[in-house]
Amino acid sequence: MTGGPVLEALDLTRHYTVSTGWLKPKATVRALDGVSFTLAAGRTLAVVGESGCGKSTLARQVAMLETPTAGALRIEGHDASSASAAERPHLRRSVQMVFQNPFASLNPRKKIGAVLAEPLSIQGLATRAEREERAGAMLARVGLRPEHAERYPHMFSGGQRQRIAIARALMLAPKIVVADEPVSALDVSIQAQVLNLLMDLQEETGVAYVFISHNLGVVELIADEVIVMYLGRVMERAPKRTMFDTPRHPYTLALLASTPRIGGRHGAATRPALRGELPSPLAPPSGCVFRTRCPRAVAACAEVVPPLESAGGPGHVAACIRLADIG
Repeated sequence: MTGGPVLEALDLTRHYTVSTGWLKPKATVRALDGVSFTLAAGRTLAVVGESGCGKSTLARQVAMLETPTAGALRIEGHDASSASAAERPHLRRSVQMVFQNPFASLNPRKKIGAVLAEPLSIQGLATRAEREERAGAMLARVGLRPEHAERYPHMFSGGQRQRIAIARALMLAPKIVVADEPVSALDVSIQAQVLNLLMDLQEETGVAYVFISHNLGVVELIADEVIVMYLGRVMERAPKRTMFDTPRHPYTLALLASTPRIGGRHGAATRPALRGELPSPLAPPSGCVFRTRCPRAVAACAEVVPPLESAGGPGHVAACIRLADIG
């Protein structure tokens, strides 16, 4: 089930002013620096990159937990950053979030039935009996039994708790679910079950996912489109199959070279692996932010901030001044 765009980011920017020490001037961290994309109903956009690249900042922007410094975020055509007090509750119902650690995101003092009914109660939706009925039905929908509503979070396994967290996110029938590393805290044997559940629920409901991950193997399974980020900027954006089969940006090539994949891909062994450490976001490199770790960097890379340009296929763009030299 797919449809029109439910989420649009237009040059989305988020900067933080931070202290660098006593009597020292404050510095600016460009956590997001001009990120743009469109997400349609029933589709999954995966955002990948190393820790500190801006993935979780983007997740907080989409979930309306923070206000962007610049740019626009449109949810179902409404600008979330300039929404009125009357519009914001509706927009918040449209976007829900699933966090990395399901145990930390569930109130240990509340039974699961109350945890699931809470979003409906906060929004003033349905009677108490209806909320309890819908909570039981949602538990069944994610593969648990309705009687589990009387249990507490500590009585479930990690995989079951993440199912509960997914159920809670879907209680308000959102248009978008932001999943921030939703399977990274789970055993590998459980990850596939949770991913299959997410895909099944998407097929049933038409919900769109913004899927934040550092695991390219997981992304290859669930994504429709992939954004690769580095120090707050988009390095490459492409449909999933294009991204994995014909990546163009040196950073994407390095990420794929450092990720074990069953069967591999033609040419993967010749791709240079990622080297060095991520620069401090307080002092990013001039020009292309990836140049200090890039095996293809030339002197001009320090002078020019590369724009996103067509990388060949439909919907495939990359930010590199040497795209013509990368096969």
